[in-house]
Amino acid sequence: MASEKPDRDTVLDVTDFLYREALALDERRYRDWLDHLADDARYVVPLRVTREGQADWEVSPTSRIFDDDKRTLTLRVERLETDFAWAEQPPSRTRHYVTNIVADPGERADELLVSSNCLIYRSRGDSIEPNFYSIARKDTIRRVDGGLLLARRYAVIDQSVINGHNLSILL
Repeated sequence: MASEKPDRDTVLDVTDFLYREALALDERRYRDWLDHLADDARYVVPLRVTREGQADWEVSPTSRIFDDDKRTLTLRVERLETDFAWAEQPPSRTRHYVTNIVADPGERADELLVSSNCLIYRSRGDSIEPNFYSIARKDTIRRVDGGLLLARRYAVIDQSVINGHNLSILL
């Protein structure tokens, strides 16, 4: 692991990268969003569980809501582009609010470990009841050819019960 704290320009680059990634999702530009991913990207959303007292874990060590790589995420995007993505008919309208971005050195010299919080507002059709998802994200962001790519996202939803009919959006 590199030990030097990322400089201010690097942190600004990471912040801009995360904002642009969120904008691509909110504008349903899923192909553009895929361009933000490294070829070996992992996208993991573990299952939150409610446990008593001082339990060793609140996030299941083995159960996942999503456990995808770039290939399976590409398949998800391809399905969203068809009329067979029933869970997204009508399509969700989302806003990703990304905050509390903290960048630290990564395992490799070209990687950063980035923590952020993300609040997602989601509405669908004519429903007057939106969904909110509060998420803690741990990303590995990699420098590649002068740009940044998401190499790993580990996103933990704060709720143990999702307040929506489905979770067909990307976090």
